[in-house]
Amino acid sequence: MDRIYRVQRHVYDATRKYYLFGRDRLIAQMPVRPGDRVLEVGCGTARNLIGLARRHPAARLYGLDASQAMLDTAGMKVSRHGLAERIVLRQALAEDLDAPRMFGQEHFDVVFFSYALSMIPPWPAALEAALRNLKPGGQLWIVDFWDQAELPLWFRRVLVRWLALFHVHYRPELLDYLQTLVSRSNGTLTLESVGRRYAFLACLTRRI
Repeated sequence: MDRIYRVQRHVYDATRKYYLFGRDRLIAQMPVRPGDRVLEVGCGTARNLIGLARRHPAARLYGLDASQAMLDTAGMKVSRHGLAERIVLRQALAEDLDAPRMFGQEHFDVVFFSYALSMIPPWPAALEAALRNLKPGGQLWIVDFWDQAELPLWFRRVLVRWLALFHVHYRPELLDYLQTLVSRSNGTLTLESVGRRYAFLACLTRRI
């Protein structure tokens, strides 16, 4: 991950805004309350966490990423925005998430993935870890690439090939796996299309 992002981190935010759609909708729709502990898995440059900090000044925010290079950039951005005391960053793999050990928290009220699962090879383990560290009644939010079924075929083919250059892969089985997690946690799942199924926005609410 450091090899991939050592250079990309400097242009990441400027370029990703053109194809990582739905991130701002996710930030706007997450029901964050004062005092809530919110974790982003795969936080990258902390772009989303900074947006949340502005929107929810009483929330406690945390970020996890596999790339120390990205976290170096995230740390500089967080400090530049005067948020170093409100946003805690840690380096680790998503599947190794452990709230008490890494962040000193028993669990999180909200955990979210923003275009991260399409880059995590053991994505089922990453989801399992997120759910383990989510409190009963907490919410797991995801925005990521969908099947582009309502877009032209040529667009889908070009997008898949282009994303593969950055080690990004659409996970067609991801939504079915989320349904399995919903059944196991006696939870609920909501699903929205972003840009004619370019991406999806999902929310899993854990009951047990």
